[in-house]
Amino acid sequence: MAQADELERPARPPAPDAPQPAHAGRDWAAALETAESTTPTPAPSDEVGFMGSALYEKGKTVHNKRIDGPFRRFKWAVMAITLVIYYATPWIRWDRGAYAPDQAVLVDLANRRFYMFDIEIWPHEFYFVAGLLIMAGIGLFLVTSAVGRAWCGYACPQTVWTDLFQHVDRFFDGDRNARMRLDKAPWTLAKTTRRLAKWAVYLAIAFWTGGAWIMYFADAPTLTWDFWHGTADPVAYATVAILTGTTFWLGGFMREQVCVYMCPWPRIQTAMLDEKSLIVTYKDWRGEQRGSLKKAAKNPDAYGDCIDCAMCVAVCPTGVDIREGQQIGCITCGLCIDACDRVMKEVGRPRGLIDYATLEQCDAEAAGAPATPAWKALLRPRLFVYFGVWAGIGAALLFALGTRSHTDLTVAPDRNPPFMLLKDGSVRNAYTLRLRNMEARPREMEVALEGLPKGAVMWTDAVSLENAAPRQTVTVPANATQVLRAYVMLPPGTEADDDGLAFTFRLTAQDESDSAQTTFAQPAKTTPEDD
Repeated sequence: MAQADELERPARPPAPDAPQPAHAGRDWAAALETAESTTPTPAPSDEVGFMGSALYEKGKTVHNKRIDGPFRRFKWAVMAITLVIYYATPWIRWDRGAYAPDQAVLVDLANRRFYMFDIEIWPHEFYFVAGLLIMAGIGLFLVTSAVGRAWCGYACPQTVWTDLFQHVDRFFDGDRNARMRLDKAPWTLAKTTRRLAKWAVYLAIAFWTGGAWIMYFADAPTLTWDFWHGTADPVAYATVAILTGTTFWLGGFMREQVCVYMCPWPRIQTAMLDEKSLIVTYKDWRGEQRGSLKKAAKNPDAYGDCIDCAMCVAVCPTGVDIREGQQIGCITCGLCIDACDRVMKEVGRPRGLIDYATLEQCDAEAAGAPATPAWKALLRPRLFVYFGVWAGIGAALLFALGTRSHTDLTVAPDRNPPFMLLKDGSVRNAYTLRLRNMEARPREMEVALEGLPKGAVMWTDAVSLENAAPRQTVTVPANATQVLRAYVMLPPGTEADDDGLAFTFRLTAQDESDSAQTTFAQPAKTTPEDD
């Protein structure tokens, strides 16, 4: 109880007729409609708007208390894993041969490539990126429908960096009460020095964050050398400056205000939740009426399990009081569960006064039914449908990735002139071919004519007319698209429709091939009437 006694108790009367929490009636629709109304009342402001209402709420610094427990340890693990992935990934090397970059994850804008280990995405394969974005969106729907705003509470970049900056606060300023006292203290030399040192660490983290981002778009060791020697592209310095500033400000100062006021996801997620969704819930039927241990000892029947210690509020990174119901600021991180379980253990009462539960489960428990394991809330059709769609898209992407060809051919016939009539009566057409080699090695590719009459031949700018043949071999560099001018000629007397002869260019490279259909244009037929 030492931690609970350190906290300032909220000034609220424990009268028996006190109003119930916002969700006491279990009306989910009403809870969603009033979610924003449960946020703190705006403080008085000198700025007055229409009808005398305040234009903005005065900012309130949230000093959350350190707590240990299963959810806090899970947040530690997620933060460590995500930060290591973000900062270390650009430095991982991956051997793709002599003709491709050796950075494991690289967005090569200059050459229009995206590399991820053995996967290489070309511009014409952007549907893979689109598929991944769709999977990410459906994944958010799935997670929100299953466990509320768990993404916000554990893996959102704003949450991860805010959590990191809050640990910096504790290192320099101490825990909650010490930070609150320091905030109220006058600006002495000691306070100024401590603040500048802390902000310097903020700035270092922010700069490291911006610097790590640009490493995904160029070879990390090379860009680092160029950056510190002043020879990097100006856009690299501008990007680092912008990301440093935004990380420093959003993670170091705005913090929970980004979640409450700037992020659209809290508003969107209300459409994803229903009475069967797992959320962090205060069981008011068990906790009310609140009162201290002394008051409960004098009149045990008049008070519930909540001793009104406000530990759940003290540890919340956004400063909300979960006992007042679902709020726009609750990110479902579960730290209030750790705090409440710890207090319940110290006072000898059952855990779970605040817990992950559905509103449906809470109604059943309030009516006397036994507690239902939280995982059973995940076994419902809606989640299986979301998961099925998500997994189906993923399987389709994997199939497309595994069966795609590493060769590609596009053909564009010349439009002006569409054909050339030679003096011996032969007809020649010209075409622009694009041979794409999507492997990290040079490859010999054979271009062949299919569907043209006997006697049709082809040559290129690199092959003379004397060596014209129905097939030509071209060497295409690694990871490159080679533009080839091809000339196709038909012998005199070849008959064709007015629309020309349809035929196919066939591109073959080892066991892979691709084809492109086009037409061979000829002079229009003449009739006796025309003569």
